[in-house]
Amino acid sequence: MSDLDHEHGPKCDCPDCGDPRSMDFLDKYLTVWIFGAMAIGVGLGYVAPSVTQPIQDLHLVEIGLILMMYPPLAKVNYGQLPRVFSQWRVLGLSLIQNWLIGPTLMVTLALIFFGGVVPGLPARPEFFLGLVFIGMARCIAMVLVWNDLAEGSSEYAAGLVAFNSVFQIVTYGVYITFFALFLPEALGLETLTAGIAEFNITVMQVFEAIAIFLGIPFAAGILSRFVGTRTKGTEWYEETFVPTIDPMTLIALLFTVIVMFAMQGERIVGEPTDVLLVAVPLTIYFVVMFFVSFGMGHRIGADYSTTTAIGFTAASNNFELAIAVAVAVFGVGSGVAFATVIGPLIEVPVLLALVYAALWLQRNINWRGHTTGQLDSTKPESDIESDSNPVPEDD
Repeated sequence: MSDLDHEHGPKCDCPDCGDPRSMDFLDKYLTVWIFGAMAIGVGLGYVAPSVTQPIQDLHLVEIGLILMMYPPLAKVNYGQLPRVFSQWRVLGLSLIQNWLIGPTLMVTLALIFFGGVVPGLPARPEFFLGLVFIGMARCIAMVLVWNDLAEGSSEYAAGLVAFNSVFQIVTYGVYITFFALFLPEALGLETLTAGIAEFNITVMQVFEAIAIFLGIPFAAGILSRFVGTRTKGTEWYEETFVPTIDPMTLIALLFTVIVMFAMQGERIVGEPTDVLLVAVPLTIYFVVMFFVSFGMGHRIGADYSTTTAIGFTAASNNFELAIAVAVAVFGVGSGVAFATVIGPLIEVPVLLALVYAALWLQRNINWRGHTTGQLDSTKPESDIESDSNPVPEDD
């Protein structure tokens, strides 16, 4: 049985299986490092709350996010992106997940938990609006890291993020207005929008957030591959440069987790009930969106790497945009801003758990014959579906 054609499983030492024994030291104990960083951040923010000001002044969260996204984007073979965008079934599925299922699910959860429609759960307009701001902001940042850790397709993750970002620039303000203003009033829940006539969210605000958090690392990744492959060759770039910068993802992720949790450390310790209130619907959202999207990807015949990219791009959100807009509209000390800030603090542990869930599904689901979205011809001919036409790798 060849290396390309074998039954993957928990005892398989193939690196494609994500078996823990094939992981390096940093990846093997990733959970420990993440929870350690969370604890350090909360402790730092609680003991020294004044640390939040220099974090804001020096834009440490933004720097951490950009550095965190650079290695995954440097791995992307940008010559294959036209093929990614030609896969209409994958793009159409992502469009449905991100712009129909995702926003609808988040608003439903926001209404259930904070709309005052369920006995025992009073209306909390600030948390309702915070969840709506999060739900309408589709993924652009951390999704690249989670997808990379779960061995998803870098090309599809980058392509789907770029694809959704274009829609986000145009639709974010429209979605916020519809779901946060029009829908509550149509349902007779005017208390959720009392005193709010409109949201002054401009296309430029959304564009600036996307340009910073996606444009900068995207440009760096493209430039790295262009210069590296032409000066040193593709083999050097893939086998020497990429492994060298790869640890930057985890290091920057841990740094970002520390500073994010430090900024909210005092409030997390002082208001744990509010944190838990926001955490429950967000956790439900992440888990449901991932498994529904993963299942939909598997259903259309997508291979593992493509299915994983589909799942994580649908489950993640653009918290940077949600926070920026909430602060601009309601102020940094508002409950709306607090709810949006809780978002990434919950995303980190939940999406990390989903990384391990994806790797388990990779080992325990039969992916034979799943070729939708395949960008190369490494799959044996006997496994290629009659309606699929895999394209050869770039020269």
